[in-house]
Amino acid sequence: MESIEKIRKIEQALGRLSGHEKECHLCPRECGVDRTAGEKGFCGSGKLAIVSHALLHHGEEPALSGIADCAQEEGAQEERRHGSGTIFFTGCNLKCSFCQNYQLSWLGQGKVVTDEELARMMLRLQEEGALNVNLVSPTHLLLPILRALRLALSGGLAIPLVWNSNGYEKAEILQHLQGIIDIYLPDLKYFSSLPAGKYSSAPDYFKYASRAIQEMYRQKPRLIVDEKEIAREGTIIRHLVLPGWVEDSLHILEWLHKSLATELCLSLMSQFYPCFQAPPELQRTVSADEYRTVLRRAEELEFDEVFVQPEIFSPESRLLPDFSLPEPFRWGPKTETG
Repeated sequence: MESIEKIRKIEQALGRLSGHEKECHLCPRECGVDRTAGEKGFCGSGKLAIVSHALLHHGEEPALSGIADCAQEEGAQEERRHGSGTIFFTGCNLKCSFCQNYQLSWLGQGKVVTDEELARMMLRLQEEGALNVNLVSPTHLLLPILRALRLALSGGLAIPLVWNSNGYEKAEILQHLQGIIDIYLPDLKYFSSLPAGKYSSAPDYFKYASRAIQEMYRQKPRLIVDEKEIAREGTIIRHLVLPGWVEDSLHILEWLHKSLATELCLSLMSQFYPCFQAPPELQRTVSADEYRTVLRRAEELEFDEVFVQPEIFSPESRLLPDFSLPEPFRWGPKTETG
């Protein structure tokens, strides 16, 4: 019955959003391009989805991936086949200069797939033991994703759907996803327009991301997990601490505390590494003191649940992808709950 209801809502959403194929205003960039005529806006996407990889990923938060360091656990072989069923889409409506997925967001590596092929990817991940279908950078490809989801749900897809986005979205578009998406996993990257404009050419980032996250939280406020501590629904808000921008991180925590609730689930990330076109001031990792300052403030504000990472990552332990490889990730550090 749940799949039937989701299909009904998808059909409603497609009916209301179909006009964006001829004049795309799905995201704050407001490009207005005609994708049916082959025009491409800021994100570089056309009418069909472009996918780099669809795989079981063990580097997400434990509530999404399951046991992160399963090689150390009893029954490792059984657990290893689980993970987040992650689909990495090509293109991006934000394109941060330091993006670790720059091969996809900037360079456009990936393969154009039909709606039917994308649906088969989702079903294959479920057959392989995925705990969810994790849609990475989905905003600009909303319409082909919805069409593929309709096919996959009709074909037996029954695991939770994760909307894994950069947060630069329109709340009014997200309203159409109510009852379809089970878990929202947005970034909240910037509070100030200065870093948002400098690193992502989006000085209005917080204006849109704050409203988008409020809409996500309205739909799916509390993180609900099963008996194995695997997420079934809810919202997890990610924030990547940037070197030299601790004050911006603190402003974000204050806003979340004031505007949403302390019951929300946060993922505070220390994994910044200078990639692609990172400017000179970002040519270093986050210091232990910087990350501790942010964690300490989150503790003072008494958020219910916070996923944390190691205070310092070495290059050897970092989970940096190379999407030119069949297996883009190598085993990385465990993300813990604090």
